[in-house]
Amino acid sequence: MNPQFGKILVVAGLLIVALGAFVWLGGGSLLGWFGRLPGDLRIERPGFRLYAPLASMLLVSVVLSLVLWVVRRLG
Repeated sequence: MNPQFGKILVVAGLLIVALGAFVWLGGGSLLGWFGRLPGDLRIERPGFRLYAPLASMLLVSVVLSLVLWVVRRLG
């Protein structure tokens, strides 16, 4: 296994912990738009609720792809 992989996992873990602490300490209100993008589906009826965050997950996918591409280019 490549030693660089371990470094990447540590950095990714630290970023996840930092993001979790940010949201836990109240910074999550800054991300109030996330999950309410125009492409996110929300259907609420009596006895039935469907929520499919399609646009939000597409945004997450694009951002993670860009981050991984940058990490690969620098590593």
